Amino acid sequence: MAVDIKSIVHGSPVFGKDIKAGDKLISVNGHEIADVLDYMYYSAEINTELLIERDGVQHTIRIKKSEYDDLGLEFETFLMDSKQSCCNKCIFCFIDQLPKGLRETLYFKDDDARLSFLQGNYVTMTNLSQKDIDRIIQMRISINVSVHTTNPELRCKMMNNRFAGEKLDYLRQFAEAGIPMNCQIVLCPGINDGAELERTLTDLGKLMPNIQSIAVVPVGVTKFRDGLYPLELFDKEGAGRALDLIEGFQKRFLEKYGTRLVFPADEFYITADRPLPSGEEYEDYSQYENGVGMLRSLIDEFDSALETAEDSDIKPCSTSIATGVLSYKYICKLIEKAEKKWHNISCKVYKIRNDFFGETITVTGLITGQDLIAQLKGKPLGDTLLLSSNMIKKDSDLFLDNTSISDVEKALDIKIRLVNNDGFELFDAVTGN
Repeated sequence: MAVDIKSIVHGSPVFGKDIKAGDKLISVNGHEIADVLDYMYYSAEINTELLIERDGVQHTIRIKKSEYDDLGLEFETFLMDSKQSCCNKCIFCFIDQLPKGLRETLYFKDDDARLSFLQGNYVTMTNLSQKDIDRIIQMRISINVSVHTTNPELRCKMMNNRFAGEKLDYLRQFAEAGIPMNCQIVLCPGINDGAELERTLTDLGKLMPNIQSIAVVPVGVTKFRDGLYPLELFDKEGAGRALDLIEGFQKRFLEKYGTRLVFPADEFYITADRPLPSGEEYEDYSQYENGVGMLRSLIDEFDSALETAEDSDIKPCSTSIATGVLSYKYICKLIEKAEKKWHNISCKVYKIRNDFFGETITVTGLITGQDLIAQLKGKPLGDTLLLSSNMIKKDSDLFLDNTSISDVEKALDIKIRLVNNDGFELFDAVTGN
């Protein structure tokens, strides 16, 4: 397979060689290149031989470089071909619960093992072939898997894919080959919780030491579910039962393997009205991006900044914070501690109800610009409105509803400052730094 070369990186190993934009890359060290994984894997060697085609004529370029250094070729797309889309119709799929009229990219369901390795995405494995599995094993790359259940029949039902159950064998193959895996379970009340969750965690535990971590996250339900599978949300008792089961496994795994291995999302503790675990209990925060330990990390970092800050570091300032229902009380407590220590700062915290997706959606990252405008209009916001950067599309200034940061600033007559989920950064923002 030939791949079109878009450009050459200035100063790279191939810069100055007989390669031009528009040439085709045919092979690297004798191996045909189908995508970015092939390109990265076969070009990792110190001595690299490229077969290049220009105007139908092929010629060889030999490169000597440091091991693993990128050659410096750029292509039309990051993956060097199109993303692989999901072939399932999961009963809990959040994309199926989106309203019409949002930006087109939000409706694309990726299920690409290459993005699992390169960007940490989770894949179901349902569109992987044995050839794909063999390549992953050969390249010794890690993978993140959306497991949900190890009951083959139930997995087929949950994913609406008749092959979903048999693909679980890939987990065994990865484990036997020593491939590191992170796993994810979207927990749906009455479907894959209780005895089914116990079975899943038991089965995944048997794949140790190659399972690095398991996240258990509660299903999210928007108001746009007409015609979709009926799902319920976890209530206080249900969340408590899930935590009891998971914490029981944590204790067993810790005793046997030296790691808790499985970690419930923050939402379970809040719904069950239980204290968050200590930072130590999250170990290396390996499932942070799944909402596991985000609040604990934020609290500990903020408290550390609060403890070490000098009076001279604090500037008089007036700010406000808009946050989701889930984290509201925790943010309030942080601000109360800062205002109590320094009386020259003022920060109002506003809880934003998610009218756009429905009140069942309580996370901060899914707050839209129009809900911010509607609920903050006329409120005292100080000099700056602090918002989580999770609300904004990566590499853009757009909220999920296509409202821009400038739209919100103009409607509320306020300057917005985006803050990452970092307690030190939040502390700086509310103390005038």
